[in-house]
Parts: sequence; structure tokens; C-alpha cells
Amino acid sequence: MHRFNEGQQKAIRHVNGPMIALAGPGAGKTTAMVYRIKYLIENAHVNPYQILVITFTRASAKEMEERFWNLMKGKVCGCTFGTFHSVFFYILKAAYGYKASNILKEEEKYNLLKGIIRKKELECGDEDELIQSVIQEIGTMKGDMISLEHFYSGCLGEEVFREVYREYEQAVASMGKLDFDDMMVYCYELLKERKDILRKLQKRYRYILVDEFQDINKIQYEITKMLALPENNLFIVGDDDQSIYGFRGARPEIMLHFKDDYKDAVTTFLDVNYRCSRNITEGAVRLISNNRTRFDKNIVSARDYEEPVHIHHMKTLAEENAHVLKQIMEYHERGVEYEEMAVIVRTNVQARGL
Repeated sequence: MHRFNEGQQKAIRHVNGPMIALAGPGAGKTTAMVYRIKYLIENAHVNPYQILVITFTRASAKEMEERFWNLMKGKVCGCTFGTFHSVFFYILKAAYGYKASNILKEEEKYNLLKGIIRKKELECGDEDELIQSVIQEIGTMKGDMISLEHFYSGCLGEEVFREVYREYEQAVASMGKLDFDDMMVYCYELLKERKDILRKLQKRYRYILVDEFQDINKIQYEITKMLALPENNLFIVGDDDQSIYGFRGARPEIMLHFKDDYKDAVTTFLDVNYRCSRNITEGAVRLISNNRTRFDKNIVSARDYEEPVHIHHMKTLAEENAHVLKQIMEYHERGVEYEEMAVIVRTNVQARGL
């Protein structure tokens, strides 16, 4: 039997009502989640058909499903595992008969906007960068539920952005397609207008688990809240300290204010790191604790002190590269294989010199 710490046990055994699980890095959250689903089915006698597990990427949804399948030793369960987009598309498919061919590919989206922007004959330094910025802003506008009239574009200015947006929307509609952002918008509008469909989905998905909740945006949260009613068996897991997708519309403040919407929400901390040595976890805590807007929490390592963390300040990139190469040679002389070393850089440019 798997041994769990106190925070994991609390997450696994919680059954009814909302819960927020604050999971630090390397804290075994996926393990806790799959055992929680098992507990709901075997101990709380929840119908697996009524369990919905939402993740942010197809890879993590697949991994979660496989881990659960292995845990249940291949028993047919019937839980739904999917990304926000796959769940929303399933709802739209059932309501409107959409097919996979109706989804606008990212390449098509890029080319549509490129054609529209080129016709405007705008002066821009980097066309690709401008198009990517427009794509990002359209996503932010839809994800944050901001009307076109109240959205300010930082890359095109208000009037030009509105023209580009309207032309883009018309082009997508004339193709009989919808993009990934539209899936959220259409799904939200459908559930607001069709209470019969919403009630049917609420009865179907009585228990909802959301992974990486720090990456959620406003419209995803609003749809999730609607689906969770009236029982609010909503289990969210994430870490506001690990939110890095603000540029893509993620709103970690939603997680920070979860208890404003769910006053009776229970909190548990998955605060034992099984991946890193104490040197790393303690250094990480010292660094991240300087952030002012965050949940107050600590991470402890299940491992002992190992290789210390060294911080070096270099004046130039060349000096930095020379130091990294020297370090690599020293490790190699001490018997560490090259294959066991990794150099992580922030941009491709930094790697070229090495």
C-alpha cells in the first residue's frame, strides 16, 4: 500500500463540497489525485460515470488516465479525463453536432490573421511577432470575457485591432469553423441560455477535479462553477507559485480568491517535496517568499541535504559560458558522465555561444 503524508490523506479522503489542495512542486499531486478518484469510487460509492477530471494539456490528461487505469488494474471505470478544450468541445458536439473538421487549426488562424494584417499595410518591425501578439490578445479578450468595445490592444491600437478582429471573426464564421477560444465562449453561452442542457451536465458530472488550477482563466472558471452546481463537489489542485502562463491568459488570482466564492472550501497542503534535496527546496522557498500576493505556505523535502546550490554573478555572456564549460569539465573529471548533465538556458540565443 502506498504511504501518504497528512496533506495527501486529507485530499484523498475528502468527499463532498469544495476543496483546494495547494500542491508544491514534486509533492505527489498526481498520485494523490488518482488515489482520490479510487477512494470516491470504492469508499464513497460514487458512480465513476459522474466523475470529471480536467487538466490543461492532453499529455497530462493521458498520463492521469493511464496512472488511474494502472491503479485500478484495468477495471472499466467510466470516469471522464480531458482538457478544458476537449470537455467543452464534447459539450458543443452534443449540442450543435460539431466535428473535428470544424476546429480551426492554429496554422489556419495564423494565415488568416496574416492576410488581414497585410491588407492594412501597417508598419511593423517583425511581422511574425505582431501576428503572435494579436493571436495572444484575441485569446486574452475571450478568456477574460472582455467585450471588444472595452478591450485595449497593446500591439495594434484600439481601432485597428477592432477592424482586424471583426474581419477575422467573419472569415472564421464563413468557413463554418471555430477556434480554440470560441469553444469556451460558445460553451459558456450555451450553458447560460440552455438550462436544460446545463442541468443534464450537472447530473452527469457530480464530482469535478481540476489539475493545475493556477493556469485557469476567467471563462474556464465561470463554466466550471456552473457545471459544479448545485452540490459544488469541486476539487481544485495547483500552486500559485508555479503560475507562469499569465501571457496566455492564466489568472492565478482566481485560485487566491477561491474561498471568496466557496466559503466552506476545505484547504489541504501537499507540502512534502519528494523530488529535490533540501538545498533546492529551502532555496526555492526563500526566493518565492519574496512574492507578496501568494498563499502563505512552506515546502519541506523528503530528502536530505545534497549538492549545494551555487549562485554566480557574471558580467558578460562569454564569462558565463566559460564558467559553465569549466564546471562541466570539473564534473566530468570527478566521474560524472556528460549524459548525466544538463545546461538550462532561458533563450536559444544564450545556448548558441556554448
